[in-house]
Amino acid sequence: MTTLPPVATTPEIDVILNQKTVVAFGVSGGKDSIAGLIATHRYLDSIGFMGPRCAIHADLGSVEWSQSMFKCQEAADKLGWGMEVAARPAGGMMERWLSRWNANAQRYIDLSCVQLILPWSTPSMRFCTSELKVAVIRSRLKKLYPDYNIVNATGIRREESSSRAKMPVAKSDPLTARRGFEAYQWNPIIEWNVSDVWAAIASEGLEPHEAYLRYNMTRVSCRWCIMSSAPDLYNATQDEAGHPLYRQMVGLEAESTFAFQSNKWLGDVNPGLLSSETQDRLQLAKQVSSRRKVLEAAIPKHLRFEKQWPTCIPSLEEASLLADIRAEVGAGVGLNLKYSDAHSIIQRYEELTALKLIKQGNSGDDAPGVIRLIPAVQIQPQQLTFF
Repeated sequence: MTTLPPVATTPEIDVILNQKTVVAFGVSGGKDSIAGLIATHRYLDSIGFMGPRCAIHADLGSVEWSQSMFKCQEAADKLGWGMEVAARPAGGMMERWLSRWNANAQRYIDLSCVQLILPWSTPSMRFCTSELKVAVIRSRLKKLYPDYNIVNATGIRREESSSRAKMPVAKSDPLTARRGFEAYQWNPIIEWNVSDVWAAIASEGLEPHEAYLRYNMTRVSCRWCIMSSAPDLYNATQDEAGHPLYRQMVGLEAESTFAFQSNKWLGDVNPGLLSSETQDRLQLAKQVSSRRKVLEAAIPKHLRFEKQWPTCIPSLEEASLLADIRAEVGAGVGLNLKYSDAHSIIQRYEELTALKLIKQGNSGDDAPGVIRLIPAVQIQPQQLTFF
Protein backbone atom coordinates (compact mmCIF):
# COMPACT_ATOMS: atom_id res chain seq x y z
CA MET A 1 0.00 0.00 0.00
CA THR A 2 1.30 3.44 -0.95
CA THR A 3 2.49 5.46 2.04
CA LEU A 4 0.69 8.79 2.24
CA PRO A 5 1.70 11.94 4.13
CA PRO A 6 0.39 12.11 7.69
CA VAL A 7 -2.95 13.70 8.41
CA ALA A 8 -3.14 16.82 10.54
CA THR A 9 -4.80 16.42 13.90
CA THR A 10 -5.16 18.16 17.26
CA PRO A 11 -5.34 16.98 20.88
CA GLU A 12 -9.09 17.63 20.84
CA ILE A 13 -9.58 15.44 17.77
CA ASP A 14 -7.40 12.71 19.24
CA VAL A 15 -9.48 12.69 22.42
CA ILE A 16 -12.89 12.69 20.75
CA LEU A 17 -11.91 9.86 18.38
CA ASN A 18 -11.48 7.68 21.45
CA GLN A 19 -15.05 8.37 22.58
CA LYS A 20 -18.50 7.52 21.21
CA THR A 21 -18.03 9.40 17.96
CA VAL A 22 -19.11 9.26 14.34
CA VAL A 23 -16.67 10.52 11.71
CA ALA A 24 -18.42 12.04 8.71
CA PHE A 25 -16.54 13.19 5.63
CA GLY A 26 -18.08 15.67 3.20
CA VAL A 27 -17.53 14.40 -0.35
CA SER A 28 -18.18 16.31 -3.55
CA GLY A 29 -16.56 13.95 -6.05
CA GLY A 30 -13.66 16.35 -6.50
CA LYS A 31 -10.05 15.32 -5.94
CA ASP A 32 -9.57 16.86 -2.49
CA SER A 33 -12.65 15.29 -0.94
CA ILE A 34 -11.86 11.84 -2.33
CA ALA A 35 -8.20 12.05 -1.24
CA GLY A 36 -9.27 13.33 2.17
CA LEU A 37 -11.68 10.45 2.57
CA ILE A 38 -8.90 7.98 1.76
CA ALA A 39 -6.44 9.62 4.16
CA THR A 40 -9.00 9.78 6.96
CA HIS A 41 -9.97 6.14 6.44
CA ARG A 42 -6.39 4.99 6.78
CA TYR A 43 -5.78 7.17 9.82
CA LEU A 44 -8.87 5.82 11.57
CA ASP A 45 -7.72 2.28 10.82
CA SER A 46 -4.29 3.06 12.23
CA ILE A 47 -5.69 4.20 15.58
CA GLY A 48 -8.24 1.39 15.86
CA PHE A 49 -11.27 3.68 15.53
CA MET A 50 -14.44 1.59 15.98
CA GLY A 51 -17.20 4.17 15.51
CA PRO A 52 -19.44 4.78 12.48
CA ARG A 53 -17.88 6.23 9.33
CA CYS A 54 -20.14 8.21 7.03
CA ALA A 55 -19.36 9.79 3.66
CA ILE A 56 -21.92 12.53 3.10
CA HIS A 57 -22.65 14.40 -0.12
CA ALA A 58 -24.56 17.68 -0.36
CA ASP A 59 -26.55 17.39 -3.58
CA LEU A 60 -26.60 20.80 -5.32
CA GLY A 61 -28.98 19.70 -8.06
CA SER A 62 -28.60 20.63 -11.72
CA VAL A 63 -25.39 22.61 -11.20
CA GLU A 64 -23.44 19.45 -10.38
CA TRP A 65 -21.37 17.44 -12.83
CA SER A 66 -23.15 14.27 -13.93
CA GLN A 67 -20.45 11.99 -12.52
CA SER A 68 -20.09 13.62 -9.10
CA MET A 69 -22.55 11.47 -7.18
CA PHE A 70 -21.14 8.31 -8.73
CA LYS A 71 -17.57 9.21 -7.74
CA CYS A 72 -18.66 9.81 -4.15
CA GLN A 73 -20.46 6.48 -3.94
CA GLU A 74 -17.57 4.68 -5.66
CA ALA A 75 -15.03 5.93 -3.11
CA ALA A 76 -17.32 5.18 -0.16
CA ASP A 77 -17.92 1.64 -1.42
CA LYS A 78 -14.22 1.09 -2.02
CA LEU A 79 -13.39 2.01 1.57
CA GLY A 80 -16.44 0.44 3.18
CA TRP A 81 -17.97 3.69 4.42
CA GLY A 82 -21.68 4.37 4.62
CA MET A 83 -22.96 6.91 2.12
CA GLU A 84 -25.55 9.61 2.80
CA VAL A 85 -26.94 12.32 0.52
CA ALA A 86 -28.32 15.57 1.91
CA ALA A 87 -30.17 18.19 -0.09
CA ARG A 88 -31.91 21.51 0.46
CA PRO A 89 -35.66 20.79 0.58
CA ALA A 90 -36.48 23.87 -1.51
CA GLY A 91 -34.22 22.78 -4.36
CA GLY A 92 -30.65 22.98 -5.56
CA MET A 93 -28.29 25.83 -6.32
CA MET A 94 -30.01 26.96 -9.51
CA GLU A 95 -33.35 27.04 -7.75
CA ARG A 96 -31.79 29.11 -4.97
CA TRP A 97 -30.40 31.66 -7.43
CA LEU A 98 -33.74 31.90 -9.22
CA SER A 99 -35.77 32.30 -6.02
CA ARG A 100 -33.27 34.83 -4.70
CA TRP A 101 -33.65 36.90 -7.85
CA ASN A 102 -37.44 36.79 -7.69
CA ALA A 103 -37.35 37.83 -4.03
CA ASN A 104 -34.83 40.61 -4.65
CA ALA A 105 -36.82 41.95 -7.60
CA GLN A 106 -39.92 42.05 -5.38
CA ARG A 107 -37.95 43.86 -2.67
CA TYR A 108 -36.96 46.51 -5.18
CA ILE A 109 -40.56 46.83 -6.37
CA ASP A 110 -41.67 47.26 -2.75
CA LEU A 111 -38.83 49.69 -1.90
CA SER A 112 -37.62 47.28 0.78
CA CYS A 113 -34.13 47.92 -0.56
CA VAL A 114 -32.78 51.03 -2.24
CA GLN A 115 -30.47 49.29 -4.74
CA LEU A 116 -31.21 46.29 -6.91
CA ILE A 117 -29.59 43.14 -5.45
CA LEU A 118 -27.93 40.45 -7.56
CA PRO A 119 -29.17 36.83 -7.65
CA TRP A 120 -25.75 35.17 -7.50
CA SER A 121 -23.65 34.13 -4.55
CA THR A 122 -20.27 35.90 -4.36
CA PRO A 123 -16.85 35.19 -2.80
CA SER A 124 -17.84 37.38 0.15
CA MET A 125 -21.42 36.07 0.36
CA ARG A 126 -21.16 32.34 -0.15
CA PHE A 127 -24.65 31.20 0.77
CA CYS A 128 -24.04 28.51 -1.84
CA THR A 129 -21.76 26.87 0.73
CA SER A 130 -23.46 27.87 3.96
CA GLU A 131 -27.03 27.04 2.92
CA LEU A 132 -26.67 24.21 0.42
CA LYS A 133 -23.70 22.38 1.92
CA VAL A 134 -22.94 23.19 5.55
CA ALA A 135 -26.52 23.59 6.75
CA VAL A 136 -27.96 20.50 5.05
CA ILE A 137 -25.04 18.28 6.09
CA ARG A 138 -25.24 19.53 9.66
CA SER A 139 -28.99 18.88 9.79
CA ARG A 140 -28.66 15.36 8.38
CA LEU A 141 -25.85 14.37 10.76
CA LYS A 142 -27.76 15.62 13.80
CA LYS A 143 -30.76 13.50 12.79
CA LEU A 144 -28.72 10.41 11.96
CA TYR A 145 -26.48 10.46 15.03
CA PRO A 146 -28.34 12.06 17.97
CA ASP A 147 -26.38 10.02 20.54
CA TYR A 148 -22.86 10.49 19.20
CA ASN A 149 -20.12 13.06 19.19
CA ILE A 150 -19.75 14.24 15.59
CA VAL A 151 -16.50 14.91 13.75
CA ASN A 152 -17.32 16.48 10.39
CA ALA A 153 -14.24 16.30 8.16
CA THR A 154 -13.53 18.01 4.82
CA GLY A 155 -10.82 18.02 2.16
CA ILE A 156 -9.81 21.66 2.63
CA ARG A 157 -6.13 22.36 1.93
CA ARG A 158 -4.07 25.45 2.70
CA GLU A 159 -2.49 25.37 -0.76
CA GLU A 160 -5.83 26.12 -2.42
CA SER A 161 -6.21 29.79 -1.46
CA SER A 162 -5.04 32.54 0.87
CA SER A 163 -8.24 32.28 2.91
CA ARG A 164 -7.88 28.51 3.35
CA ALA A 165 -4.23 28.97 4.28
CA LYS A 166 -5.46 30.66 7.47
CA MET A 167 -7.93 27.95 8.45
CA PRO A 168 -7.31 25.78 11.53
CA VAL A 169 -6.74 22.06 11.53
CA ALA A 170 -9.87 21.65 13.63
CA LYS A 171 -12.36 23.71 15.60
CA SER A 172 -15.35 23.19 17.82
CA ASP A 173 -18.71 23.14 16.01
CA PRO A 174 -21.40 23.90 18.61
CA LEU A 175 -24.16 24.19 15.97
CA THR A 176 -23.73 20.50 15.12
CA ALA A 177 -23.39 19.26 18.69
CA ARG A 178 -26.29 17.60 20.49
CA ARG A 179 -27.01 18.01 24.18
CA GLY A 180 -24.44 16.01 26.12
CA PHE A 181 -22.21 15.48 23.07
CA GLU A 182 -19.54 17.47 21.23
CA ALA A 183 -18.91 18.25 17.58
CA TYR A 184 -15.83 19.34 15.66
CA GLN A 185 -14.94 20.38 12.15
CA TRP A 186 -11.72 18.70 11.01
CA ASN A 187 -9.44 19.33 8.03
CA PRO A 188 -7.14 16.30 8.05
CA ILE A 189 -5.31 16.96 4.75
CA ILE A 190 -5.00 20.71 5.22
CA GLU A 191 -1.19 20.53 4.90
CA TRP A 192 -1.14 18.33 1.77
CA ASN A 193 -0.11 19.52 -1.68
CA VAL A 194 -1.84 18.58 -4.90
CA SER A 195 0.67 15.82 -5.68
CA ASP A 196 -0.26 14.15 -2.40
CA VAL A 197 -3.90 14.32 -3.41
CA TRP A 198 -3.42 12.60 -6.76
CA ALA A 199 -1.16 9.99 -5.14
CA ALA A 200 -3.86 9.13 -2.60
CA ILE A 201 -6.50 8.62 -5.28
CA ALA A 202 -4.17 6.47 -7.39
CA SER A 203 -3.22 4.40 -4.34
CA GLU A 204 -6.77 3.06 -4.13
CA GLY A 205 -6.97 2.35 -7.86
CA LEU A 206 -9.62 5.03 -8.37
CA GLU A 207 -9.94 7.07 -11.57
CA PRO A 208 -10.24 10.83 -11.07
CA HIS A 209 -13.52 12.56 -11.88
CA GLU A 210 -14.04 12.85 -15.64
CA ALA A 211 -14.12 16.63 -15.35
CA TYR A 212 -10.37 16.49 -14.75
CA LEU A 213 -9.62 13.87 -17.37
CA ARG A 214 -11.94 14.84 -20.24
CA TYR A 215 -12.44 18.56 -19.72
CA ASN A 216 -9.18 19.65 -18.07
CA MET A 217 -10.88 21.21 -15.06
CA THR A 218 -8.61 22.27 -12.19
CA ARG A 219 -11.36 21.98 -9.58
CA VAL A 220 -14.70 20.22 -9.40
CA SER A 221 -17.64 21.71 -7.55
CA CYS A 222 -20.47 23.30 -9.52
CA ARG A 223 -20.04 23.15 -13.30
CA TRP A 224 -19.76 26.93 -13.26
CA CYS A 225 -18.64 28.22 -9.90
CA ILE A 226 -18.40 31.80 -8.66
CA MET A 227 -14.76 30.95 -7.85
CA SER A 228 -13.93 29.35 -11.22
CA SER A 229 -10.99 30.56 -13.28
CA ALA A 230 -11.56 31.70 -16.86
CA PRO A 231 -10.13 28.44 -18.30
CA ASP A 232 -12.38 26.37 -16.03
CA LEU A 233 -15.43 28.40 -17.05
CA TYR A 234 -14.71 27.68 -20.70
CA ASN A 235 -13.69 24.05 -20.24
CA ALA A 236 -16.96 23.33 -18.46
CA THR A 237 -18.85 24.36 -21.60
CA GLN A 238 -17.24 21.46 -23.50
CA ASP A 239 -19.50 18.97 -21.73
CA GLU A 240 -22.69 18.83 -23.77
CA ALA A 241 -24.64 17.57 -20.76
CA GLY A 242 -24.18 20.96 -19.13
CA HIS A 243 -25.44 23.07 -22.03
CA PRO A 244 -29.06 23.40 -20.79
CA LEU A 245 -27.74 24.68 -17.44
CA TYR A 246 -25.36 27.08 -19.18
CA ARG A 247 -28.22 28.59 -21.16
CA GLN A 248 -30.37 28.82 -18.05
CA MET A 249 -27.64 30.62 -16.12
CA VAL A 250 -26.98 33.05 -18.98
CA GLY A 251 -30.74 33.61 -19.15
CA LEU A 252 -30.67 34.72 -15.52
CA GLU A 253 -27.79 37.07 -16.31
CA ALA A 254 -29.88 38.61 -19.06
CA GLU A 255 -33.03 38.84 -16.94
CA SER A 256 -31.36 40.25 -13.83
CA THR A 257 -28.71 42.38 -15.61
CA PHE A 258 -26.07 41.02 -13.19
CA ALA A 259 -22.97 39.20 -14.44
CA PHE A 260 -22.27 35.81 -12.89
CA GLN A 261 -18.82 36.85 -11.68
CA SER A 262 -18.76 40.55 -10.83
CA ASN A 263 -17.98 42.13 -14.22
CA LYS A 264 -17.39 38.80 -16.02
CA TRP A 265 -20.41 37.58 -17.92
CA LEU A 266 -20.92 33.83 -18.21
CA GLY A 267 -22.59 34.45 -21.56
CA ASP A 268 -19.27 35.69 -22.96
CA VAL A 269 -17.52 32.40 -22.14
CA ASN A 270 -18.99 30.47 -25.07
CA PRO A 271 -21.59 32.58 -26.91
CA GLY A 272 -21.76 30.01 -29.70
CA LEU A 273 -23.95 27.90 -27.41
CA LEU A 274 -26.56 30.66 -27.20
CA SER A 275 -29.39 31.54 -29.54
CA SER A 276 -29.22 34.88 -31.35
CA GLU A 277 -32.17 36.05 -29.23
CA THR A 278 -30.30 35.26 -25.99
CA GLN A 279 -27.18 36.99 -27.28
CA ASP A 280 -29.23 40.10 -28.06
CA ARG A 281 -30.84 40.00 -24.61
CA LEU A 282 -27.42 39.68 -23.01
CA GLN A 283 -26.04 42.69 -24.88
CA LEU A 284 -29.02 44.76 -23.74
CA ALA A 285 -28.54 43.51 -20.17
CA LYS A 286 -24.93 44.70 -20.23
CA GLN A 287 -26.03 48.18 -21.27
CA VAL A 288 -28.70 48.26 -18.56
CA SER A 289 -26.16 47.01 -16.01
CA SER A 290 -23.68 49.77 -16.84
CA ARG A 291 -26.37 52.42 -16.65
CA ARG A 292 -27.73 51.01 -13.38
CA LYS A 293 -24.31 51.29 -11.75
CA VAL A 294 -24.05 54.94 -12.78
CA LEU A 295 -27.53 55.70 -11.49
CA GLU A 296 -27.10 53.92 -8.16
CA ALA A 297 -23.76 55.64 -7.58
CA ALA A 298 -25.72 58.89 -7.47
CA ILE A 299 -27.83 57.78 -4.49
CA PRO A 300 -26.78 59.85 -1.46
CA LYS A 301 -24.67 57.76 0.90
CA HIS A 302 -26.95 58.31 3.89
CA LEU A 303 -29.86 56.77 1.96
CA ARG A 304 -28.02 53.60 0.95
CA PHE A 305 -28.14 50.44 2.97
CA GLU A 306 -26.32 50.38 6.28
CA LYS A 307 -26.99 48.79 9.62
CA GLN A 308 -30.48 49.68 10.86
CA TRP A 309 -31.55 50.94 7.41
CA PRO A 310 -33.36 53.22 6.87
CA THR A 311 -31.62 55.69 9.16
CA CYS A 312 -33.41 58.83 7.95
CA ILE A 313 -36.27 60.11 5.82
CA PRO A 314 -35.22 61.56 2.44
CA SER A 315 -35.91 65.17 1.66
CA LEU A 316 -38.30 66.00 -1.17
CA GLU A 317 -35.33 66.66 -3.46
CA GLU A 318 -33.68 63.37 -2.50
CA ALA A 319 -36.94 61.48 -2.91
CA SER A 320 -37.34 62.98 -6.38
CA LEU A 321 -33.86 61.76 -7.27
CA LEU A 322 -34.70 58.26 -5.97
CA ALA A 323 -37.92 58.29 -8.00
CA ASP A 324 -36.01 59.07 -11.20
CA ILE A 325 -33.39 56.41 -10.48
CA ARG A 326 -35.98 53.77 -9.61
CA ALA A 327 -37.99 54.57 -12.73
CA GLU A 328 -35.03 54.06 -15.05
CA VAL A 329 -33.67 50.98 -13.25
CA GLY A 330 -37.13 49.43 -13.05
CA ALA A 331 -37.79 50.06 -16.74
CA GLY A 332 -34.42 48.56 -17.68
CA VAL A 333 -35.12 45.35 -15.79
CA GLY A 334 -38.84 45.24 -16.60
CA LEU A 335 -40.20 45.79 -13.09
CA ASN A 336 -43.56 47.43 -12.37
CA LEU A 337 -42.58 49.51 -9.36
CA LYS A 338 -44.53 50.70 -6.38
CA TYR A 339 -43.53 54.02 -4.78
CA SER A 340 -42.60 55.68 -8.03
CA ASP A 341 -42.92 59.36 -7.09
CA ALA A 342 -41.28 61.52 -4.44
CA HIS A 343 -44.22 61.70 -2.04
CA SER A 344 -44.92 57.95 -2.04
CA ILE A 345 -41.20 57.29 -1.51
CA ILE A 346 -41.15 59.56 1.53
CA GLN A 347 -44.23 57.82 2.89
CA ARG A 348 -42.61 54.44 2.30
CA TYR A 349 -39.49 55.50 4.21
CA GLU A 350 -41.72 56.62 7.06
CA GLU A 351 -43.47 53.24 7.07
CA LEU A 352 -40.16 51.38 7.04
CA THR A 353 -38.84 53.52 9.87
CA ALA A 354 -41.97 52.88 11.90
CA LEU A 355 -41.73 49.15 11.26
CA LYS A 356 -38.10 49.23 12.34
CA LEU A 357 -39.07 50.90 15.62
CA ILE A 358 -41.79 48.32 16.21
CA LYS A 359 -39.28 45.52 15.53
CA GLN A 360 -36.89 47.11 18.03
CA GLY A 361 -39.65 47.27 20.63
CA ASN A 362 -39.96 51.07 20.55
CA SER A 363 -43.28 52.84 20.20
CA GLY A 364 -41.72 55.96 18.72
CA ASP A 365 -43.05 58.23 21.47
CA ASP A 366 -41.16 56.26 24.14
CA ALA A 367 -37.75 56.47 22.45
CA PRO A 368 -35.81 59.57 23.54
CA GLY A 369 -35.19 61.98 20.70
CA VAL A 370 -37.19 59.95 18.17
CA ILE A 371 -40.00 61.58 16.23
CA ARG A 372 -43.07 59.41 15.87
CA LEU A 373 -43.39 58.56 12.17
CA ILE A 374 -46.19 56.00 12.15
CA PRO A 375 -48.73 57.10 9.51
CA ALA A 376 -52.37 57.62 10.35
CA VAL A 377 -53.31 54.49 8.40
CA GLN A 378 -52.65 51.16 10.05
CA ILE A 379 -49.34 49.62 9.01
CA GLN A 380 -49.52 46.07 7.77
CA PRO A 381 -46.20 44.45 8.64
CA GLN A 382 -44.74 42.56 5.69
CA GLN A 383 -41.81 40.27 5.27
CA LEU A 384 -38.74 42.49 4.90
CA THR A 385 -35.16 41.47 4.33
CA PHE A 386 -32.64 44.25 4.70
CA PHE A 387 -29.29 44.10 2.91
